[in-house]
Amino acid sequence: MSSLTEKDRPIVQLLLNTGTCPRCILRFCCVGSQMLYRHPHKDLLKDLQEFLKSSQEEEAPVSLEVADPPCKRIRLEHREEGADDVNHNGAMLQLPSAEDGSAATESSAGRVCNVCLGILQEFCEADFVKKVCQKVNSADYQFTSFVFSVSLPPQLSVRERAAWLGVKQQMRNLGLPLAKDDIVQLKEAYKWIIHPQLSEELGVPADGKSLFEVSVVFAHPETEEECHFLATACPDCFKPAKNKQSVFTRMAVIKALEKIKEEDFLKHFPCPPSSPKNLCDALEVQCNNGAVFVAGRYNKYSRNLPQTPWIIDGERKLESSVEELISEHLMAEFKADSFNFSSSGREDVDVRTLGNGRPFAIELVNPRRIHFTAEEMRRLQQAINDSSDKIQVRDLQLVTREAISRMKEGEEEKTKTYSALIWTDKAIQREDIAFLDDIKELKLEQKTPLRVLHRRPLAVRCRLIHTMKSEYIDEHHFRLRLKTQAGTYIKEFVHGDFGRTKPNIGSLLNRTADILELDVESVDVDWPPSLAD
Repeated sequence: MSSLTEKDRPIVQLLLNTGTCPRCILRFCCVGSQMLYRHPHKDLLKDLQEFLKSSQEEEAPVSLEVADPPCKRIRLEHREEGADDVNHNGAMLQLPSAEDGSAATESSAGRVCNVCLGILQEFCEADFVKKVCQKVNSADYQFTSFVFSVSLPPQLSVRERAAWLGVKQQMRNLGLPLAKDDIVQLKEAYKWIIHPQLSEELGVPADGKSLFEVSVVFAHPETEEECHFLATACPDCFKPAKNKQSVFTRMAVIKALEKIKEEDFLKHFPCPPSSPKNLCDALEVQCNNGAVFVAGRYNKYSRNLPQTPWIIDGERKLESSVEELISEHLMAEFKADSFNFSSSGREDVDVRTLGNGRPFAIELVNPRRIHFTAEEMRRLQQAINDSSDKIQVRDLQLVTREAISRMKEGEEEKTKTYSALIWTDKAIQREDIAFLDDIKELKLEQKTPLRVLHRRPLAVRCRLIHTMKSEYIDEHHFRLRLKTQAGTYIKEFVHGDFGRTKPNIGSLLNRTADILELDVESVDVDWPPSLAD
C-alpha cells in the first residue's frame, strides 16, 4: 500500500477541516491501495486522526502493505513547474496541531462529504450493496459475470477542482512543493470498494469484458446548478444535443474546467467547496445484458406476406410479416426488450422464397435469458414452424455478431436463382423462346426501378444474368428459370420498367412481356451452417 507521509499532513488536515470524507482524502493524497479504501469509514477516520497526532519529523505509514495494480488518475489542471508551487518568502512552516486534527475528525464524522457528496460514504455500505443486488436478482437475468458502471452528477468535477485549488493554495502558503501526481478518480475508488461486495452478494466475478452490466445513476438536486457558471465562462463547451436532456453533461463540464482560468473559476465558486445538507440520490439501478444473435434460414410460402411490417403513412397494410412471425417467439423465449431483423436481401410481398430459404439474423436487445442448448433451439424452431403455414425456418442457431458479416458479404457477392411465370401479348411458339437458353452472362443496365425510387437513390446498376432456362406452357405463357447476380431486379428484367432496364425479356422477344409470378428458388450464401435434422 502507498503510505501517507509527512508531505501529506497539510492536505489531510485541510480536507478534514473543510468536510471531506476519509476516502476522498486518500484520493487527494494519491493513495493507490485498493484494500485501504475498503476499510470501514470509521476506521479510516481513526487512522487519519492517529496520523495527524504522530510526530511531524517521522513518516507515519498506515498499515497493510498490499501490491495493487496501477490505478487510473484524473488530471485536475495542467501544471507547470515554477515559483507558484514553492514559497520563496522564507515563511515558517506551520502545521495544524493534533488537537485541531481530533476536532476535525469528530466534525467530519457526521458530515456529507463536500467533494463526493456522500458517494464514498453511505453508498459504500453493505445495506446499499444489498439493495443493488436485490434489484439485479429481481430482474431475472442470466449472467456468469458482471461489469459495474456508475453515472455521477457532473457537479462533482466542479467540487473536485475547487477542493484541489484549496490544497494547492494551502501547500503554497506553507512553502511546500506540490506533488505532480494526479488524484485517484472517484469512479475507480468507488469500484474498488463496491466490486468485491457485489461479487460476493451476486456469486459471480466482476469482469471488465462482461456483457452483463449493472449501473447505478446518482444525482444531487441540491447542487445541480453549481455547473451553470461554466456555461457563461465557456459557452462553446455546452451545445444542445437531441439525445441529451441537459447541456451540462459530465464531459462538457470537464472540457469547460480544462479551459477556464483559475482566477475566473475562483470568482464564481467557493474554495474549498461547502458541505451539502443532503446525500446524493441513487436515482436508479439499471441492468443490461449484451445482445444475443440468432440466425437461420426462412422459407416464405405466401404471396401476401411482406418481409417486414408494411406500414404506409402510419397505416398498416397487412396484418403480419416474416420478421414478426419469427421474432415474436424469440422475443418471448429470450425475454428481450427489442430486436433488429436483417437478412441476405429481401423479396417482394408477392414473391415466395423456396428451396433452402433465405439467410436471416435477429439481434435480441437486452435479453434476460441467454443460455440455450441445441435441443432447446430445435424446440424453438419447431414452435415457430407450428405457428404459421406462411413461413418455415431451418438451421436456427446462436451466432456471434462477427459471424453476421458473412451474411451481408454474400448479399452482394453471391448468386440467386429465380423462377418466373411470364406472359406475352403476342402468341409464342417453343422455338420463339428457345434461344434464351443459349444466352450466358447477359449484361444489364438497370436504372433504379420506379417502384422503389421513393426509398432508393437514383442510379444505373450493372448486373449479370448468368444463365436462363425456358419452359414453354402455352401461346402466351412460359416459365423462365434464371441464375443471376445478387441485387438484380427480376421483375424489371422481364417487363423493362418503361425502358429503364436494358435489355429485357420484352426487347429480346420483340413483344410486350410481363411477370405474373416470381419465386426465389435459392440464395447461394453458405451461411449459417446447416444443422442436422
